Amino acid sequence: MRRCFLLFLISITMLQAQQVGPWNLEVLKACKPKVQWLDQSQPIHSLLYEGEAYQGKPTEVFAFYASPITLGQAKAGSRFPGVVCIHGGGGTAFAEWVMLWAKRGYCAIAMDLNGSRPPAPQFVAGELAPGKAHDAKSRSRLLHGGPPHGHPEKFGSIGGDHQDDWPYHAAASVIRAHNILRSFPEVDAEHTAVTGISWGGYTTCLVASLDDRFKAAVPVYGCGFLHEGESVQKPSIDQLGERAALWVKTYDPGSLLPRCRVPIFFVNGTNDIHYVLDSYMKSYAVVPGEKHLRIEVNMPHGHPPGWKPAEIGLFVDSKCLGKAALPVVGKPRLQGAEVRANISAATALRSASLHYTTDLGLRSKRKWVSVPARLEGGQIVAPKPPAEANTWYLSVTDERQAMVSSEVMLDGR
Repeated sequence: MRRCFLLFLISITMLQAQQVGPWNLEVLKACKPKVQWLDQSQPIHSLLYEGEAYQGKPTEVFAFYASPITLGQAKAGSRFPGVVCIHGGGGTAFAEWVMLWAKRGYCAIAMDLNGSRPPAPQFVAGELAPGKAHDAKSRSRLLHGGPPHGHPEKFGSIGGDHQDDWPYHAAASVIRAHNILRSFPEVDAEHTAVTGISWGGYTTCLVASLDDRFKAAVPVYGCGFLHEGESVQKPSIDQLGERAALWVKTYDPGSLLPRCRVPIFFVNGTNDIHYVLDSYMKSYAVVPGEKHLRIEVNMPHGHPPGWKPAEIGLFVDSKCLGKAALPVVGKPRLQGAEVRANISAATALRSASLHYTTDLGLRSKRKWVSVPARLEGGQIVAPKPPAEANTWYLSVTDERQAMVSSEVMLDGR
């Protein structure tokens, strides 16, 4: 009798662990979405796949797919790691993004999370021609598309049936795309990664906290704690009134990232207006597992700037291909007139810097100062920031020109 009761408790615990908010992870990770190939004649393939029900009706999701095989750089029968690419607000599935990853040696899928599809990619002499995908007017609404990525669907729909909540659909559509990617014979299903930009970074944080099959996650800009500080999303959450707490609990990454066990690499800039540095560091802090940072002074915000940093590919390579890891910077500590941080690296280090701001007011408007630091006996050593500095951090660059950062130190000003 006691053994049966213990087994019952274990089974209940397992079921509860599989249900996170509105997502049934056991069902989601096991589902095999129907796929309809729209075009497999070009280096970048186009497809529709089965999404979650929306307003009681079935949906379809558009995606681009590319691999070294589709590009003609490898023979059929070869196998490669995979990557899922998640666009941000105002974005779509970007052909150039999957092309970048395929040229790197990955099988890449990028879906549209707005219930629409971009124009077909054009090729000249086998090379991708500049397209119109960045122009939202060039996209067409799918006949059976899911919710659009507007603020009413991202925030205002909270409460009641989760089928009309964009965050629910976004994370579920990504996990479904991951299932499809893992099912392809050319994909090494045990070595996959996910990366997203802006709202795609937000969604990456959700997915990395829900789908533990990924070996690496790279949210660019996107983070949690959007209900705090200077986040441009805060007013939309405040307008929810009594429902705000439910949105934060269900869909703010700050509530889910404590579940994250996927190695995660946060990439952002010092002055980002959409995902502000203090919210960013709170998101970083709640991750219990392996985590890394790349904070760039005045990093621009956008899709091309978001997929440009070479460190993203190097991080994913280290987790999916076993290549050299990025350097790791320890927590800075003040020591007399200096600040020091331990550093470990698999590559030769070339330079280090201290970055700080003494400005007050909006973080997006603050000016930053960067001063050289020195590398000494496995440490970064820099002059102590001035007393007026309210936010500061250390960075190091290796022989590959890969830059990573320490934790950002904030004093609340």
